[in-house]
Amino acid sequence: VSCCCCSQRSVDSKALQERQKQQMAKGLPKQKPITGVKQVIVVASGKGGVGKSTTAVNLALGLMSNDPSKSVGLLDADVFGPSIPKLMNLKGNPELTDNNLMIPLTNYGVPCMSMGFLVEDVAPIVWRGLMVMSAIDKLLRHVDWGSLDYLIVDMPPGTGDVQLSITQNIPVSGAVIVSTPQDIALLDARRGAEMFKKVKVPVLGLVQNMSVFQCPNCSHQTHIFGSDGARQLAETLGVQFLGDIPLHLNIREMSDRGKPVVVSSPDSPEVSALFYSVLFYFILFYDIPHSFILLSVLCFCFHHQYL
Repeated sequence: VSCCCCSQRSVDSKALQERQKQQMAKGLPKQKPITGVKQVIVVASGKGGVGKSTTAVNLALGLMSNDPSKSVGLLDADVFGPSIPKLMNLKGNPELTDNNLMIPLTNYGVPCMSMGFLVEDVAPIVWRGLMVMSAIDKLLRHVDWGSLDYLIVDMPPGTGDVQLSITQNIPVSGAVIVSTPQDIALLDARRGAEMFKKVKVPVLGLVQNMSVFQCPNCSHQTHIFGSDGARQLAETLGVQFLGDIPLHLNIREMSDRGKPVVVSSPDSPEVSALFYSVLFYFILFYDIPHSFILLSVLCFCFHHQYL
């Protein structure tokens, strides 16, 4: 039997926790939409080097290819290692509007903004946290995006200040997590997914990159980084598995040349593996059963002989 003192302490403890939660909420910045942008989708990973930026670029181009009436922008939020200028074959400094807003550089019909447009190619960005946060604020608030249906944000790896700053400052429709099937990459991918859940950002699903290498001579398939790791993690987390992207020479070569495969090789088998962008599109914006979509994707990939 509990005494009155114990019950009172329990009530006081709950009241204290509620007050602390309210105080913390007051200290957080209020989310404010980016002018002209309807939906913000972040592409993230816990670990660097898993192909997140390449995935973000092809996802943006895939969304636009799937529905040319939609406008898509691309924001490179990786201040220390910007990749979008190289992947999108863009150079130069952004011009300013009369209101001192930066005008994004555009290629393949996609307006892009990156710290790589504001510094020299080989210049190291040696900044402390406050400078990084100031740069992120400028990339978010001081860019004239015009009117966009979707803004794809290429996030830096990890779960640090930049990720928190973006998710706390702007409304994010959802996050796509990219990982290789390797155990060490999946550990960090899980941390990333858990972080987004904690800040109330829907995790739309996981993409498994570099899932398999197929020998161009004998067609033998080798799972260099393991197999089905991201699929199993998606099941564990209770989120959607969005698809596999192969370890393919054409993807790497075209990325290095600034010609993403969705644009340079739209009919290739490796692009059919990137068909998850359509899957992702319907999951987010249409009320269609996942099983129906997955069946459609499987049929599409089977047709292209990429299973």
